[in-house]
Amino acid sequence: MTGRRPPGGGSRFLYDSFDAAHARIEANERVAEERWQAIETRLRQIEAMLDRMERRIWMAVYGALLFMLAQGAGLVVDSLLK
Repeated sequence: MTGRRPPGGGSRFLYDSFDAAHARIEANERVAEERWQAIETRLRQIEAMLDRMERRIWMAVYGALLFMLAQGAGLVVDSLLK
């Protein structure tokens, strides 16, 4: 409140000095915080996608294993029936 005020009064925001450097730093901090939040959100989404992909890969591996076991069991049954 070091600014000059007219004798009739008025808003202090019209006459007080404005610290542009401080305002710029605050704005940069807010932008950085929003970016970090966006990065964290995106990382959570990527982790969820990787979890789903891992489940699908394991299902494919187990499916191939079961197919081979079924083929082997079929061969054993065929050899026993001959």
